[in-house]
Amino acid sequence: MPSTSIELSTLGHRIRHQRVSRGYTLDELGELVGVAGSQLSLIENGKREPKLSLLQAIAGATGVEVTDLLSNEPPNRRAALEIELERAQSSSVFHQLGIPAVRVTKGISDEAIEAILGLHRELQRREREAIATPEEARRANTELRLMMRERNNYRPDIEQLAEKQLKAAGHVSGALTHRSVSLMAEQLGFELLYVSDLPHSARSVTDIEHGRIYLPPASIPGGHGLRSMALQAMAHRLLGHERPTDYADFLQQRLEINYYAACCLMPEAASVAFLAQAKKDRNLAVEDFRDAFGVTHEAAGMRLTNLLTTHFGIPLHFLRVDGSGAISRVFENDDLPVPRDVTGSVEGQIVCRKWSARAAFSEQNRTTEHYQYTDTPAGTYWCSTQTGSTSDGEFSITVGVPFDDAKWFRGRESVTRAVSTCPDESCCRRPPAEVAARWQGKAWPSARVHMQMFSPLPRGAFPGVDDNEVYAFLDRHA
Repeated sequence: MPSTSIELSTLGHRIRHQRVSRGYTLDELGELVGVAGSQLSLIENGKREPKLSLLQAIAGATGVEVTDLLSNEPPNRRAALEIELERAQSSSVFHQLGIPAVRVTKGISDEAIEAILGLHRELQRREREAIATPEEARRANTELRLMMRERNNYRPDIEQLAEKQLKAAGHVSGALTHRSVSLMAEQLGFELLYVSDLPHSARSVTDIEHGRIYLPPASIPGGHGLRSMALQAMAHRLLGHERPTDYADFLQQRLEINYYAACCLMPEAASVAFLAQAKKDRNLAVEDFRDAFGVTHEAAGMRLTNLLTTHFGIPLHFLRVDGSGAISRVFENDDLPVPRDVTGSVEGQIVCRKWSARAAFSEQNRTTEHYQYTDTPAGTYWCSTQTGSTSDGEFSITVGVPFDDAKWFRGRESVTRAVSTCPDESCCRRPPAEVAARWQGKAWPSARVHMQMFSPLPRGAFPGVDDNEVYAFLDRHA
């Protein structure tokens, strides 16, 4: 039986629709089913919930099934508008305004209700924007990360889509060429154009009307290659993305386009075959995987998170850490004790100084991978870390596995070993007692303030993108 006000409203509209269709007045139908017309009026207006026996009587008198009356679908457009308006006027956002609700009568036209609903939709949109705080973003990102952890970071639907598109473009093996990417765009009805005046807030812009994808003339520092950016732009169309409804939707779309690009640059079938041979040789290595497909070290490391658990049963972790030790990108399904804040978010947290993700910064030779075993409260892990730098500073890329799975990887013979007891603060966060005693009260550092900590998330359907810039850019190139 219906119970919520909206469900009762829908039921009432369906009963009224059947009554009017049969030409009955309230009193006439009431006489047929044994209740007063005033009682039926309360039911039709969603003010009272009818008993099942009365519903059966109404269904019999109007020649329909009870299930027809209980359907959640409004019986007509007018009913749908009235139900949506009732829902909007019962929201907490509307109540906070202190404005009396509009009472719908027969004299109010459908167009008038549509106009009122338009205002309510804009009110809801602005409310969603207002709550897109940094904390809201962290929570949305954490939920997405945990969901992908449950899936072992594997999306078979996107894997299959990428294989289909690659086959259609004639790509068989080896690194995906820029020409193949252009062919994939042409098959979608798009031309790739490289311009030097892209809006500063956008990595690419797609002109859907004229079938153009605008890209920068050179790769963006930090590993965003032109092939990847073009594939990501195409992915929005292939995956049927609409304008994001909230920040969680925006993050979900970003994950999916990144995943699609990775699947195209490192196709599943070829990647699994490569990794299977490397595992057989006990010579799995991120750098070999990277070089075989002509991608960045970070891209190869992340692609391992998609494939190693699903195809080889190997749990693992991936970390991108900046020079200060803060995590900027993470995946783990091997129970590595990564630091978390009160929301469960990992990004921005500082990793232990003993982990190879930070220890590698002190290595003299930065051109090769750094291998290390680390004892943690959750067990011993083997890790491979490569460092790099961008205009924003240093970073490290780490891929690691539990001790028992190190046997499949190059670098397992490493004698470098560390012990981490984090999150125990005595591990690396608290200074030694004798040092603290010497300097307590005798030092006053001037803290570096990161201005982004005061900034709300950018407004707009695509966070961080300036619509004015984008539309002015499209006008210049139309």
